[in-house]
Amino acid sequence: MTSAPTWTIAQVAEEFDVTHRTVRHYEDLGLITPERRGTQRVYHRRDRTRLGLILRGKRLGFPLEEIRTIIDLFDAPRGRRTQLEYVLAQIDERRADLDQRLRDVQDAIAELGEFERRCREDLDKLA
Repeated sequence: MTSAPTWTIAQVAEEFDVTHRTVRHYEDLGLITPERRGTQRVYHRRDRTRLGLILRGKRLGFPLEEIRTIIDLFDAPRGRRTQLEYVLAQIDERRADLDQRLRDVQDAIAELGEFERRCREDLDKLA
């Protein structure tokens, strides 16, 4: 019988391309809870899964408390309608926010293009 694989903080940090300090920060917040063997942290599959979800949530712009709520749902028994509805509502809100940001960036790029065009015209007139 083989035991479940475990990882050190160095291995987890390297795998997810984050610093040891970042991993410890998420531990301090209670988002991940590695086993402690003396002074050594031992990370299990659950910790790696949660860290991946945390980092994905951060990339998508979710605040840490929202990430906590969402990843805690993964530990609850599956199939609870209210949990899934909550996650879907958060996804909808996030998508709407990102869609608005995308429109804002597209508008800013268009404005920059127009400003650049006018500057080039003015520069050509000066030549």
